[in-house]
Amino acid sequence: MSLLLDEIALATTRLAEAGVPSPRADAEELAAFVHRVRRSELHLVPDGAFDALFWEGIARRAAREPLQHITGRAFFRYLELAVGPGVFVPRPETEVVAGWAISALQEMDVASPVVVDLGTGSGAIALSIAQEVPLARVHAVEIDPDAYDWAKRNIREHGQGRVRLHPADLADCLPELAGRVDLVISNPPYIPPDAIPRDPEVRDYDPARALYGSGDDGLGEVRAVEDTARRLLRPGGFAVVEHADTQGTDVYWLFPEDSGWRDMSNHKDLTGRGRFVTARFGQE
Repeated sequence: MSLLLDEIALATTRLAEAGVPSPRADAEELAAFVHRVRRSELHLVPDGAFDALFWEGIARRAAREPLQHITGRAFFRYLELAVGPGVFVPRPETEVVAGWAISALQEMDVASPVVVDLGTGSGAIALSIAQEVPLARVHAVEIDPDAYDWAKRNIREHGQGRVRLHPADLADCLPELAGRVDLVISNPPYIPPDAIPRDPEVRDYDPARALYGSGDDGLGEVRAVEDTARRLLRPGGFAVVEHADTQGTDVYWLFPEDSGWRDMSNHKDLTGRGRFVTARFGQE
């Protein structure tokens, strides 16, 4: 067994003892980061190669600092995004939300669909749509200055000329696009103020503004997304909104038929948990 594999095995045990949910994967990712390769390329690292920075990273991860803060990168669909303190780390479950939106856009009979991502954070959703629906005109909205800076950095790297970033509140943004948007998507803050996340990576590192929604149920921002989507969407356009796995029914009823919504649906993520709601506005 090579020295590197020995180190990864020892690191996996240490991370498991610290309660890290995916110890082997995280140990391999940290090794890949230190040796400047991808996880699938670890076999290319010369036998006997070792870097003390690996164990520095393992110590930080064992203290439950997010892996993405240590490496400075997060993988989302086909993108490698820059992330760190001040921005919400995109999650795998959100990839399913973005995937639904991408499929819907690809099926639209619209040459160059207009898309708005409300509360873009790192820009993960907006950039994925721009990458996978090349003719889409994507607008990303973010009011938090720290998150805005991360989104700006990622858009400069991956979406220059394809995503337009707006420093605005999702509740009253983009009046110039009223009635012209084909799809509005959002992963807004939705955790109720008294529901503190168990995982320290979330509780202690993700910005509170990206986690906790307003109102007793945490759905104040979802209500604002519904209102904005109703204002921006053309007849037949879609709203796509992520939520916590226990909020599907509540979010579903925030898109009522008497407000013009049709075809409301609940959707599950890859773990089988309720994850997002979609609705079509008005009639085509």
